[in-house]
Amino acid sequence: MEEQVRAALELIRPAIQMDGGDIKLESVSGGTVTVQLLGTCETCPISPVTLKQGVERILRERVPGVTEVIAIEA
Repeated sequence: MEEQVRAALELIRPAIQMDGGDIKLESVSGGTVTVQLLGTCETCPISPVTLKQGVERILRERVPGVTEVIAIEA
């Protein structure tokens, strides 16, 4: 599952980087994916929306077994 998550994040990454941010995979445990948002994403007030409605939605669609995505602080 971790390799599938990494591949899906590579598809998402260019859109995040266009806004000056980035995303780093920290871990995959069960159905929970933990990421770290970097760059402008760290302080962006809408990063929780990006995380849940963007990253989580895409990972759940592309990687069977993913149930949630959470972000840790830098």
